[in-house]
Amino acid sequence: MLELSILGFLYEEPLHGYELKARLQALNGHIRPVSDGALYPAITRLVKAGSVEQRTEPGSGAAHRRVLSLTDAGRAALLDRLRNPKDVEITDGQRFFTLLAFLRHLPDPAGQATVLRRRRTFLATPSSFFHRDGERMRAEEAPDLFRQGMLRIARATGAEERTWLDEAIAALEG
Repeated sequence: MLELSILGFLYEEPLHGYELKARLQALNGHIRPVSDGALYPAITRLVKAGSVEQRTEPGSGAAHRRVLSLTDAGRAALLDRLRNPKDVEITDGQRFFTLLAFLRHLPDPAGQATVLRRRRTFLATPSSFFHRDGERMRAEEAPDLFRQGMLRIARATGAEERTWLDEAIAALEG
């Protein structure tokens, strides 16, 4: 997802490493910090793959800075990842939100709707964090206040997400 985010932000405009890291951090929040040990190897992989190019520009101080920009191959790679996300990018909520952050770059509303329909199909499958005797547990059946909270929050956010997905798919399909 780090590489998808890098491609997505560079699709919008060229950035130097510090700006890119700040945007990644803002997208992921404090829950998933982005370390230099993860960011710069990912950039190096994308440069070696021909998806990103870098050039050096004079910095505001004495140090030069590397500016990263997306190549045509990088644009194509981003669009392919948006058009054909992996199953885990649909089923994992955090990964899906990262995908959603850049889905607007996919120029085809039908393609966007296809991705949203995949998420909607996944959410239509009943699930639960907890089970009893092979059956999923409802919030009211949870043995303690905290598990009840988990189940209630998951049910409420799932319902709201399904409503939004239905609205967005309808809007994209005209």
